[in-house]
Amino acid sequence: MHLYATRVFEDGEMTPRNVSGKILIDGQAGKVRGQGGSRLRAVAAVMLTLMAGMPSGLAQEQAVLGAGQKTPNKAASDLPATPAPVLTQPLDLRSTQRDYSKPSARFWNNPIGTFRATSIPKASFTNSVRLSDLAKDGKIYLSLSDAIALALENNYDLAIARYDLDIADTDILRTRTGQLPLGVPTGLVTGTLSGSTSTLSAGGGPGGTTVGSGGAGSGASGLTLTTAGAGPLPENFEPSITSTLQFDRASAPSTNFFTGGETNTNTYNVGYNQGFATGTALAVTFDNTYATSTNAVTEYSPQYNSSFRAQVTQHLLQGAGIWVNKRFIYQAINDRRIADSGFRQQVLYTVNQVESIYWSLVQAYEDVQSKERAVTQSTQVASDNRKQLQIGTMAPLDVVNADQSVASDKQGLISAQLALNYQQQIIKQAIARNLNDPVLSQAAVIPTDRVSIAEIPEEKQAVEELVQQAFQQRPELEQAVLTLRNDEITLKGAKNALLPTVDLFAYLAGQGVSGAINPDLDCAFYGTTCPTALGGYGTAIDNAFNNSSPDKGVGFNITIPIGNKLAQSVQARSLMEYRQAELRLEQLYTQIRMQVVNAQFALTNDRAQVLASQAARDYNRQSLDAEEKKLHLGASTTALVLQQQRSLAAAEDSEIAAEAAYAKDRATLYQILATTMQHYGINVNDAATGDVKTAPLVPGITAAPPSEEPSTAPPTTPPAETSTPAATPNSK
Repeated sequence: MHLYATRVFEDGEMTPRNVSGKILIDGQAGKVRGQGGSRLRAVAAVMLTLMAGMPSGLAQEQAVLGAGQKTPNKAASDLPATPAPVLTQPLDLRSTQRDYSKPSARFWNNPIGTFRATSIPKASFTNSVRLSDLAKDGKIYLSLSDAIALALENNYDLAIARYDLDIADTDILRTRTGQLPLGVPTGLVTGTLSGSTSTLSAGGGPGGTTVGSGGAGSGASGLTLTTAGAGPLPENFEPSITSTLQFDRASAPSTNFFTGGETNTNTYNVGYNQGFATGTALAVTFDNTYATSTNAVTEYSPQYNSSFRAQVTQHLLQGAGIWVNKRFIYQAINDRRIADSGFRQQVLYTVNQVESIYWSLVQAYEDVQSKERAVTQSTQVASDNRKQLQIGTMAPLDVVNADQSVASDKQGLISAQLALNYQQQIIKQAIARNLNDPVLSQAAVIPTDRVSIAEIPEEKQAVEELVQQAFQQRPELEQAVLTLRNDEITLKGAKNALLPTVDLFAYLAGQGVSGAINPDLDCAFYGTTCPTALGGYGTAIDNAFNNSSPDKGVGFNITIPIGNKLAQSVQARSLMEYRQAELRLEQLYTQIRMQVVNAQFALTNDRAQVLASQAARDYNRQSLDAEEKKLHLGASTTALVLQQQRSLAAAEDSEIAAEAAYAKDRATLYQILATTMQHYGINVNDAATGDVKTAPLVPGITAAPPSEEPSTAPPTTPPAETSTPAATPNSK
């Protein structure tokens, strides 16, 4: 800028004039020298001093990009002291090696490549090899570790969420040209059926799955964010070249000596425009024409005209400074970190969802086994009663009662088998991407893991320690803090928009003319001497740049809005939305605290429930055994045995449900603390690429005890068992 100012004031012939509010210095309009030039230099020096005092933006950039550091802001409220959340690491997760925050080709290296469309790999709809390896003999023997690994590779929710990472990168590339960011969704993808919704289903920042300008949407969690991106729009940082190539052939009738004839005009114009982060705009034009004419009064034909103009415009108040012009880049970088955090939240959610589905499958699987045992027991009792009826030692009513128990148990078995079949389909849609394969769709899923009720450290840990751990690890808090940083950037942009527009501009131009004498020119007719030839096109270009016909000056554009109502409304609204975001952040802290307290209490209660159900099962098993012995000795009745069988079946159902609840709530506690990936050894980079190199290792589980696999075929009922026994001669 100093160079342009120096060139402007050298050898200037200047006349001040005021046109449409602009103070111009026109070197061709007058002959003012000396004192006028000194005054103009003094004014320019003052303006340049003001420019130097504008915020450079470097400190702002470091504050915005500094990990875990909050920029001091006078507008911020005195929020309660809480630990700062830890940023998701590593930064810039990607599903491929391609970085979409960088252009696919550089103009100087590959100019053609910059105009080619980017190719995005097609989405995969095939299952990972891991799933095929688990399928054997029409069955899938599935451990919890394998289920989680398959979900990381195949789950549609995660596959959809992965694109948000690259979408956020495109926003960084977009904002590097000075454009508004389009934003990135921060909500969870919840398309997987069943599972858990125990934690917050939305991100910590506004937006959900609806985005707007500035990187967030509106309406989520009661927040309004309509002023994102407020403030003066930056200049277009991306340089552009414009060109006009025109060939004109015109013929006009003659109405006097000075008009008419044929005119051929060729135009060759080139322009260059670029904006800079300081609030500076550069515009350079280079215009050239070639013209021939048959008009007898035209002195030169062909005539060459060449001219150039270079103008620099600098914002001095509104739109001045690096920080205000690069604020969209800062917001896009924050949005990229929000996308990383949102993906980590998606992994936590999906893993917990798959684990919840897995334990529901285990519950359904063991429930079928329990129901099969109940059918076996009641069938045996009914068979024994029928034999006693045949020998006359059993009343027909006891046989009917036993048959009714068999029918009831078989109906319960059928319901359990249907539930198991449904849970098998549910877990397959959570861990597979293509269910159209008949082998996969018909394969039974056999869970091979059972939960261990060994106490975990979190059950006895002080609740406040768990709360502080959650405050540091929860991605929702990380997103809310990053969104608050974006809001602070918006506040400064809206505040800058309150200033008047004062732009300093300086320009330097020149023009040159050359050509050959028009052969149709009759100088004798006009009584004058013919002009001399000026040369060719090179002469015109040389004259344009040799300062023989200069046009240079400096001036100011000033716009002062009277009342400034629009800027005031935007600034006030942005500050109100910032206050909302502050309240939302503290609300998240409160919600997470209550979730931690409730999760720890639930896990303690679940453990007690499991122990109580195990004791009840053991008691009912011994009671049934004793009652059956009494029946064989004739000291009990069939009704009492059947009653004990039902009690044992109910106790087993309670135990199965209690263990499933304990397993789910334990996984939920890990999710609420956001420590699932640390406990299970899940690599977030593997999750981002969808290629799990090391299977997760889930603690707190044991191998399923050896047992006969339950059948999914409905039980058959022989006609003899369902018919009412005929009265015997000894019956009454």
